[in-house]
Formats: sequence, C-alpha cells, structure tokens
Amino acid sequence: MDFLRPSSWEEALAAKAEHPSAVPIAGGTDVMVEINFDHRRPEYLMDLGRVAELSEWEVGGESVRLGASVPYSRIMEHLRAELPGLALASHTVASPQIRNRGGVGGNLGTASPAGDAHPALLAAGAEVEVESVRGTRRIPIDEFYTGVKRNALAPDELIRAVHIKKADGPQQYSKVGTRNAMVIAVCAFGIALHPGTRTVRTGIGSAAPTPVRAKAAEEFLNAALEEGGFWDSGRIITPSIAKQFAELAAAACNPIDDVRGTARYRRHAVGIMARRTLGWTWEQYRGTGRTLEGAA
Repeated sequence: MDFLRPSSWEEALAAKAEHPSAVPIAGGTDVMVEINFDHRRPEYLMDLGRVAELSEWEVGGESVRLGASVPYSRIMEHLRAELPGLALASHTVASPQIRNRGGVGGNLGTASPAGDAHPALLAAGAEVEVESVRGTRRIPIDEFYTGVKRNALAPDELIRAVHIKKADGPQQYSKVGTRNAMVIAVCAFGIALHPGTRTVRTGIGSAAPTPVRAKAAEEFLNAALEEGGFWDSGRIITPSIAKQFAELAAAACNPIDDVRGTARYRRHAVGIMARRTLGWTWEQYRGTGRTLEGAA
C-alpha cells in the first residue's frame, strides 16, 4: 500500500487524477477500521489531513458550506443553531475522540446506510460539492447514494464540502443502538420542518440498502398539514395523522436481519421514532419554531 500526502487541495486533485483508485482518508474513523480488519486493502491511501480548507466552514445568508473534514465536535459547538438536525446526529457519533476526528465527508465517502449524518442531511436537503481536475459539481443528496456503500462520485473526484440550508424550522434526530455510545445504529430517523415552503423532509438510516427518505410519509403529512390549516393555526397534530405518518415511514424501510437487529424490529422502531420526532418538532414549531417562519 502506497501512502500519498498532498499538502494542498490542488495537489490532492492531481494525485486523485493520477491514481483514481486512491482511497482518501481524513479522520480515518471508517477507513482504518476496514483496513485493520482486512476488509479493504487499497493500492493507494491518500491522507487529506494537511488540506486545511477541508476543516473550515462558512455561514452564508441562506446556507452553510461545511468542509468535508469539519469534525462532528465543531458542528455541535458552533453550528447548533444553523444545523440543529446535524448537530443532534453528531452527538450520537461514537465517542468524544472520534467526534473530534470524524467528519461528514467520511460518512458520505463510505456511504454506509448506518452512517449517522445521512438522515439529517437527507432531511435538510443538502448538496454535496465534489471536484476533480475536470471541474466542480454539486450533487443533490437524494442522488448521492447509489447502492450499498456506493455513491455518485466519479473515480477521480473528491468530496470538498457539503452545502446545507440554514434551518428555517425545527429539526430532530433519533437513533436506536444496542448501547449508549460507540455503537453502530440499529436504525435512525431524521426530520426537518421547512415552514418557508410548508414542507416536511425525512431521512432514514440503517433500515434499507442506502439511506432513504420516507417520501410517501412526507407527501401525506404535507397534504394533511396544508389541508388542515395546521401551519397557520399551530394546532396540535391529531393522533390519527401522526399514526398514519409513522406507518408510512415504517413502510419506507427495506431492512435486513443482522446481529444488531431484525428487519421487523427496525420497521417498528422507525415508526416509533417518526411519530416521536414529529411530535417534538411540531411542539417546537408551535412555540419558538413559528417565529422562524415569520423571519424567513
């Protein structure tokens, strides 16, 4: 295994163009596990630790440009207001040591359905900024996951940043694991209210071959909230609506049985998390959340 260590983004792109099979490593929290267990033995390993710009972020008027290597701990500390769903997801990542090293770019590059960031990114409607020597493009998060641990990156492309709209309404994240820390998700669920467009988006992790949205559940809830005048009135969502939303969210899953949980349990848990996170976000919207809508 050859080790590449570019000192700038331009050097990294040139190295990736010359060695398309090179596996990038920043925090190393996913890649090193696979190497240590001999599940992966790349010809080239590319250390991006010296590319400083990957660990920077910019808060704009409408969105946050999050460098691929910004550690989860910094998201929790500095971007809780702008990216509340992702900040909550960051809290569930492994241990403090790993949260200080790992970043969203690693989750995206690995594209594991159990990656903690994916549900929050799906719910927020993020875009992934990727680049090669050929140029830059932005991939909508809905188009990024192409299969089990596969993504839409071309062989010569690297993830540079993630663009995420600043929250204009409440967001929530929930995860089920076999213990409280250092655990891979049995399943996870993210939800984001977008009062500006009167829509709700979701994200499901570890309950299908790829991270997915519960689109039928979203469509049902969007129609129910609009037709019932809930956005304007701020009334409590009826139990029947919450129940139907949860059932449709569970139906969006396509899980497997494995050592962490059964397919049946995963569907059940996603339904429970969908109902609970909807209740939490809506209660917040009825209070502080409606102020965000007026300011949008």
